[in-house]
Amino acid sequence: MSWFRAVKEAARSGMTVERTRLEPLVALRAAAGLAIVIGAGLALLGPGAAASSAFGAFMAAIATFQQSWRPRPALALASGLTLAVSTFVGYLVGSSDLGLFLVLLAVWTFAASMLWAAGPTAGIIASGNVAVMLVTVTLPTSVPQAAGHAAMIAAGGVVQALLIVLFPVRRWGAQRDALADALAAEADYARRLRQDPVAPFDPAPLMRARAAATVTPRQARRRPAELHGARGLAERIRPVLASLADPAVGAPAEGPGRDRVRELLAAAGSVLDAAAHAIRHGEPVRLPAPSLAVLKSPDTADLLTGAPLRAARRLAALLDDVLETAEPGSGRTADPGESMLRPTLVGLVPPVLGAVRAELRPGSPILRHALRVTAVTCAGLAIGHALPLGHPYWAPMASVMVMRPDFSQTYARAVARFGGTLVGVAVATGVVQLFQPGMYLSGFLAVVSAGLMYVLMRTGYAVAQLFVSAYVVFLLGMGGVRWDQTVPDRVALTLVGGVLAMIGYALYPAWETPRLRTRLADWIAADGRYAAAVLGQYADPAGARRADVREALLAARDARIAWHEAVGRAEGEPVRHRGLSRAAAEQAGDALAALGRGAMLLEAHLPDRGHAPVPAAADLARALHRATEAGAKAVRERRVPQWDGVREVLAAWDAPEPGVLRGAAEQLLDSLDEVSEALRP
Repeated sequence: MSWFRAVKEAARSGMTVERTRLEPLVALRAAAGLAIVIGAGLALLGPGAAASSAFGAFMAAIATFQQSWRPRPALALASGLTLAVSTFVGYLVGSSDLGLFLVLLAVWTFAASMLWAAGPTAGIIASGNVAVMLVTVTLPTSVPQAAGHAAMIAAGGVVQALLIVLFPVRRWGAQRDALADALAAEADYARRLRQDPVAPFDPAPLMRARAAATVTPRQARRRPAELHGARGLAERIRPVLASLADPAVGAPAEGPGRDRVRELLAAAGSVLDAAAHAIRHGEPVRLPAPSLAVLKSPDTADLLTGAPLRAARRLAALLDDVLETAEPGSGRTADPGESMLRPTLVGLVPPVLGAVRAELRPGSPILRHALRVTAVTCAGLAIGHALPLGHPYWAPMASVMVMRPDFSQTYARAVARFGGTLVGVAVATGVVQLFQPGMYLSGFLAVVSAGLMYVLMRTGYAVAQLFVSAYVVFLLGMGGVRWDQTVPDRVALTLVGGVLAMIGYALYPAWETPRLRTRLADWIAADGRYAAAVLGQYADPAGARRADVREALLAARDARIAWHEAVGRAEGEPVRHRGLSRAAAEQAGDALAALGRGAMLLEAHLPDRGHAPVPAAADLARALHRATEAGAKAVRERRVPQWDGVREVLAAWDAPEPGVLRGAAEQLLDSLDEVSEALRP
């Protein structure tokens, strides 16, 4: 993709307004918290203190809208307290010497940018703190006043946290949606399998549900019972659905058995949809009677035999468990000891430091991002001071807020921020010119602007920035600052900050395109380990650890998601492919998805611990593990992988192996051959 086209596509993406589900009650609560701190500040301490507390409450509310499964009060407190510390330290260092403040800004920005290693939520909160720190350090005039401003900022975060506790909106709503989405995705999968027995399935909803089900110890004691257990059942249903539909290991491709399978799949879709609806809304399960009749039909044993019959019976049992688990108010309680627990905020410090330390290496995209943001932010502040304009912090603030670790987001946000700022300050300036609002009316308009931003924040960055710009104009007007003292400076310096961000990425990029082969190789190796772990269960049913299969499956899913995210980022980069074209990437990705699906079919029929070992499965597991590790190395070295070892093991199977094992093993080899074909020059 050329630079012109890449920038054009990024700009179009940044200015796009998306239709999404709004959360007006959550936005109203956030705006109410902002109104409380602004009103109290104006009435008791004056406009300066009100502005400080407003920054704390504003950023704390934004933190609670981030995609995180942590309790929202904790996010609000973390945002408010860290911003208070940033402001106080920034004033102590930068109140007298610009050079010393630049040094502090470089250290602070680098540390904040490295927190992207801990995830986007931590990165966004830390970046926002740096941006607001650039503004708030200019407000105090003495150390006691700086301490007072920091206290007011922290108080803003505390107010938002208290409002979340006192006025919860749709408690556990995000977790309900994640689990319901996973069940609904499997319902859609079941219906698609009726027409396409080898239809693909995107495991992203299941991974999202797993992340939502990982809770803190305190959350585990309060989690509704219907959110405990259904996700594990959904994980076990998926391979059963696939094995029932696939002609290689399930029912015949045509005939009465296939017709019954289609009926079972349709019934499974209805049951899963009903469970998803009940969990999403906290209502009783309402299930059409014909669906249960199909699942319990006694003549299924006359139409299906062997593996398909076992899968049908297993499916009916699992769906019964789903219905029981999804029923709200059943009196059951979730056992915290059986929950997947995430560390508290204090306990999160060691793993975050470990993640940051792991990214402090040459070639790390996070390290390049941190260095890039640090250089651009310091350059922006220096340029802002050099220009004959007021408010020099607006240039580096714009840079910090738009820069992300990938090209497309950085350029899209730079364009969207300038466009939103231009429109927002124009509208707010028009309001100020027409109505000449006083201190309290300006505060009210600032709260309204922030509330609209909270409501529409997820519709697009340009829309959110429009209301943020209006919010800042009214907030500064609350202190008596005239519009002509701020608007021209803000527009000009926002443009400077956006351009600096774009130049910074162009000069010191972190392209994803050259790393596609590495991502693909990681997925090959992960899928190979998963398939080998499943085969190991057939080789030694009594001694193999079932947890090995689960761990390998999760690793394979992580590798798959990393691959798809990398492909998505690479598509928008102005970089010619280096040995892996878009077509090759698509074909190889489809083949690896089929490889994972073949292993999943085997997992659906894992033998009991008392089952006799299958020695051929052990040979195939070893050959597959060695071949995929060698194949991953070949992909990294730009060679076409070979699978001769796997082919030789399958050719040596003289006696017919169990139907499920033989059919799925041949599918594994076919998928590996398709990977090689996709990568062949």
